[in-house]
Amino acid sequence: MNDYPQISQAAKLLQANEVVAFPTETVYGLGANAKETEAVKKIFFAKGRPSDNPLIVHIAHRDQLEEIASDIPDVAYTLMEHFWPGPLTLIVKKKGDAISDKVTAGLPTIAVRMPAHPVALALIEKSGLPLAAPSANVSGRPSPTSAAHVFDDLKGRIAGIVDAGETGIGVESTVLDCTTKVPTILRPGGVTKEELERVIGCVEVDHALTDERQTPKSPGMKYTHYAPKSPLILVEGQPFFLQKLVDEQRANGKTVGVLTTEERQYMYEADVVLACGSRSDLHTVASHLYDTLRQFDETDVDIIYSEVFPTNGIGAAVMNRLKKAAGHQVIHEK
Repeated sequence: MNDYPQISQAAKLLQANEVVAFPTETVYGLGANAKETEAVKKIFFAKGRPSDNPLIVHIAHRDQLEEIASDIPDVAYTLMEHFWPGPLTLIVKKKGDAISDKVTAGLPTIAVRMPAHPVALALIEKSGLPLAAPSANVSGRPSPTSAAHVFDDLKGRIAGIVDAGETGIGVESTVLDCTTKVPTILRPGGVTKEELERVIGCVEVDHALTDERQTPKSPGMKYTHYAPKSPLILVEGQPFFLQKLVDEQRANGKTVGVLTTEERQYMYEADVVLACGSRSDLHTVASHLYDTLRQFDETDVDIIYSEVFPTNGIGAAVMNRLKKAAGHQVIHEK
């Protein structure tokens, strides 16, 4: 695959300090040479990303990690053995000036992962570079799970897109801080807390994930992400309660959308009702979440009500993204 013309062309652009979008198993990433500040700046410019929001560095081989990180704890190596390549980002100590400070937002730590997508791995290997790569979307928008999503957001802002179809997992990697006494989840994602604990024992969850009043440990955690253009509000309650809210808005002349699942799609009467996977398999909800949020942008809805989901397993990542997309607006049935 390294010899595919698309891979070779994209690798040359990266070596020339341009930015290129490429697929991973989670979402499409926007990659640049993590060693060169001028290249990394182009990521922030293209996305409109706040400068204090660190980037994840993507590598293709374990030896690349040891070139950019130091004092790597044993627990990190254990996790690599079980989950790399895969949707797990590990935070470890940064090694000197091996990586641009722009990547780490001046922090002494670095976030690294090895993606489980053949195109991503081939591109990293062909370029010979560690790639700083956040999601390839305008900052704050739903992350891209197809090349079309990338094109819609970043047309004219980046040097190229490597199109390999739709991604699989659909939500970003889990971010795990390995510099704490007990490894701490800073962002739930494609590897669940339950899966981590089966391998390394107790894993903590950053308090800011469950209490928005807490100061996030990672600067990027304080920003609203994944939001559709129309206001999104989460509804914790039975379908008839959500329908009541829809009816009230429509009576006031509003055009209303509902984000639900296949099992409940026909329970609602609204202007737009979109199913986001199956409630019986939350992996399908994760896989289709961002695409569904983007589908609402193609409608004329004034407001979107979304069901909530269980927070076990991959549901933790789904609800984390939905809460951020909704700006933590939740209506509870009394």
